Amino acid sequence: MQAYPILSEYLIKTFNKKIVKLPIDGGFTCPNRINNKKGCLFCSDTGSGEFTYKGYSISDQIELQKKRLENKKIYNRDISYIAYFQNFTNTYDSVENLRYKYTQALSCKDIVGLAIATRPDCINNEILELLKEINNLTHLWIELGLQSSNENTAELIERGYNNQVFELCVNNLHLNSIKTVAHIIFGLPNETKKDYYKTVYYVKSLGMWGIKIHSLYIQKSTRLYDYYFKNPFHILSRNEYTEAVSESIKILDNQLIIHRLTGDCEKSLLFEPKWSLDKLKVISEINRKLSV
Repeated sequence: MQAYPILSEYLIKTFNKKIVKLPIDGGFTCPNRINNKKGCLFCSDTGSGEFTYKGYSISDQIELQKKRLENKKIYNRDISYIAYFQNFTNTYDSVENLRYKYTQALSCKDIVGLAIATRPDCINNEILELLKEINNLTHLWIELGLQSSNENTAELIERGYNNQVFELCVNNLHLNSIKTVAHIIFGLPNETKKDYYKTVYYVKSLGMWGIKIHSLYIQKSTRLYDYYFKNPFHILSRNEYTEAVSESIKILDNQLIIHRLTGDCEKSLLFEPKWSLDKLKVISEINRKLSV
């Protein structure tokens, strides 16, 4: 057992069995990609959906993800699943279409909850009412991309909203008893450990339920890839990253569920840092630093 609260253990305690997240592509886009906008600086053309089955129905994607896990023989058969609407902005649609897609996922066998990744500027009052409805039906959490609490960094990466928008969204979700998770990135251009820790303290101060941390990785064919060659910046070493994460876990003081401490990038697409491909080694190093 880890020395800090992690999602897998939380889910086992909640459901009394192993729960696995199944990433699915809801067929959405992002407001940061329309009207000649190009999306966040680091985002890929798939909107961080490299491990989904784009083009299939929601129910077919879920079955394909189940089959993928069965083929890997990682888990026994006594498991259930969280349907994870992962890439792009999964509340960026009409309420009717959102309800249809969420309900389709929940109707699939052994789905016990939803995780919905989105932007804080894409949850209006109507969508909030829908999320309240879903929250009353199933186990729900909303994942929000913060990346950094540094407003200068937010402008550089073209996040598209300020911290006030983030705070308002989190507060509205909390007022309706909906769990929130913050995505943050260590290693963004021009940032230092001081910025990372400020971001962690910021997330903690908002009373969020969970947090995802990963290192910035430069993916080929992204604007960040081009930016790096024009404006080279420091890429964190594994030691620098694991040290920052271990200190961040201490800051969190067991008050948030940790959903992730490393990111996933398809090997063929990754430019740097190569060390991020060895997730087990990264986690092991974080745990070792925490035990010292």
